[in-house]
Amino acid sequence: MTWEQIAVEFSVWVLPVLLAVTLHEAAHGWVAWKLGDDTAYSLGRVTFNPVRHIDPFGTVILPGLLLFMSGGKFMFGFAKPVPVNFMRLRKPRRDMIWVAAAGPGANILIAVVCGALFHLLPLFPESFGRWLELNLTNAIWINVLLAVFNMIPLPPLDGGRVAVGLLPRSLARPLARVESFGIFIILGIVFLLPWIGGKLGMTLNVFEWLVLYPAAVVSNAILTLTGVQ
Repeated sequence: MTWEQIAVEFSVWVLPVLLAVTLHEAAHGWVAWKLGDDTAYSLGRVTFNPVRHIDPFGTVILPGLLLFMSGGKFMFGFAKPVPVNFMRLRKPRRDMIWVAAAGPGANILIAVVCGALFHLLPLFPESFGRWLELNLTNAIWINVLLAVFNMIPLPPLDGGRVAVGLLPRSLARPLARVESFGIFIILGIVFLLPWIGGKLGMTLNVFEWLVLYPAAVVSNAILTLTGVQ
């Protein structure tokens, strides 16, 4: 593989990841701003300019390497978190749900738009059209994957915050307390369980049935909805 081919292969993964992760964070800040918390806005983070949200390792290097090494089956990354002061929201418990859901919602919207853009591909020269097609294909998958992963109902993921906002207080409080170490539970599910399963000769890939299968269903639904397949 030539350096040019490597650059093209890298670009059709990294560009979709860059947009997916940064616009996810921007959506959190924008919705929080509209609901009364201007923390992110005052720091210049309510913008859809990806440069303002990039974490060099978490946004570009880590997800790019994981996607490239897994052939597009796995992606884990992060942007600079958008600061949100939930107590400054007009109705903190209710508005927290909207702020948390905004990120995954933005990813699903991006995936739908990318599906619609497939119909414009015949307007472009063949070589550029092929590159654009790969970007759109990968963008749909990455955005859906990111949305489904983030909606796992475990803090600090967005789905955990949505669950905290929806559950009765007697259940919401214990779940909210998980946030300080929830990321370690998530990493254990994603990396440690499959490794232990491999050592024991068992299949313990919880990530596959918890995220990959639902993401495949949602991706196919978007492709059907937008008339791509």
